[in-house]
Amino acid sequence: MLKFDRIYLNTNLPEPKTYNEVYPVLLSDQTMEERFQKVIVGMKERKLDYLVIYADKEHSGNFEYLTGFIPRFEEALLILKQDLKVYYLLGNENLKMSQYTRLPGHVIHVPSFSLPNQPMESEITLDSIFERQGLNRANRIGLVGWKLFTGIEAKEGPFDIPYYIVEALKRSAQPDAYLVNANDLFIGPDKGVRITNNANEIAHYEYGANLSSNCILNALNAIEVDKAEIEIGKYLTADGQVNTVVPIAATGERFQQANLYPTAKKIQRGDAFSLTTGFKGGLSSRTGLVVSNETELPQDQKDYLGRVVYPYYNAVVAWLKNLRINITGKEIYQLIETVLPKEQYGWSLNPGHLTADEEWMSSPIYPGSENRIQSGMIFQIDIIPSVPGYTGVSAEDCIAIADEALRVRIQEEYPGLWKRILERREYITQTLYISLSDEILPLSNTVGYLRPFLLNKSTAMCCNKS
Repeated sequence: MLKFDRIYLNTNLPEPKTYNEVYPVLLSDQTMEERFQKVIVGMKERKLDYLVIYADKEHSGNFEYLTGFIPRFEEALLILKQDLKVYYLLGNENLKMSQYTRLPGHVIHVPSFSLPNQPMESEITLDSIFERQGLNRANRIGLVGWKLFTGIEAKEGPFDIPYYIVEALKRSAQPDAYLVNANDLFIGPDKGVRITNNANEIAHYEYGANLSSNCILNALNAIEVDKAEIEIGKYLTADGQVNTVVPIAATGERFQQANLYPTAKKIQRGDAFSLTTGFKGGLSSRTGLVVSNETELPQDQKDYLGRVVYPYYNAVVAWLKNLRINITGKEIYQLIETVLPKEQYGWSLNPGHLTADEEWMSSPIYPGSENRIQSGMIFQIDIIPSVPGYTGVSAEDCIAIADEALRVRIQEEYPGLWKRILERREYITQTLYISLSDEILPLSNTVGYLRPFLLNKSTAMCCNKS
């Protein structure tokens, strides 16, 4: 049985430092070229003649990985040929993006990808577009949407892109051609091209992780009895950036009348309260009770700390202490199962997953996973207990994992980022007393910081110094 530091509730714990003068880091031309070459290599390994990559506003990570943009409110296709030819199929309002894309290619106007009732006159069908680009002569065509269908084995598909596009591809392809789901080329948790990041990409994504943790800490500090959810919710957006999830500022019972968004509902003492926000590169989330101390806990949750908070925080500490390069996903999964048994604590998702342009990309952590943790991965701590009759608890944040070579690159190329990483590590190891391997690089400011009593701003969980 693994042993873990004894944890306790510290009534005089300083909050972590935040960084408000952090600005977006653009991806370099070198990074974009590396991405393209990684995809071409993946195509060759899978013997794919073409890749057809779908995108819309909600499902654009794989498209944006190569192009640098998303089609916003329209649909789009990016077609790659193994001989390096690139084609864009764009709707009315994205044609202009052809002059800004990070991956030059031939642009084809597809009016049917546009918004309802916009001009859609076109003499060219999708079938004929595919044929003109040579897909009718291909042996293997990879279709890329956004989802891995784990546990499903099929020679073709299943596909998670619109039916009319799949049908057009099938009509235009030769009868013996294979159409295969190629999402794993991008996000497969073992060899997907997107699952690891270079120094430039980590700097790019740290901006969002820093921002989301700033927002969460500001929102936590604003919680007071009789404030409305919307008064707290205003802290969950920042810098004009687009959220990667629906921001949550919910007091008391959530989802009343199927509502997902902050309302004018007032915070009451004893309420459960949930906070979540996320931007590209990082999500932060917190759940606790609107009380000042243990004496104010609801009558039916007087043992809330021992029943939910302490076991959960112990699991977070174990996760942070044990995650390292080359450990397998099944080992991390079993670690959490050991310290926080699923049957007793009701968690159901992967205890930790990869993040990037989208909040949840994929996860190498699941039962029986032989996938090994790799340098360059960006993880979100995501362990969600659900104990009947008790308010939940959460401390979701983001870290990167990096070998010595990657750490040196970050230090040399992004000294400001490296300084923030070292200061975050110092807070975690010297204030929260959670030991970390050298490979763990906190990208969020609030990693390991958990206030179970939301009216008490100076009380938070930590480990004993010894």
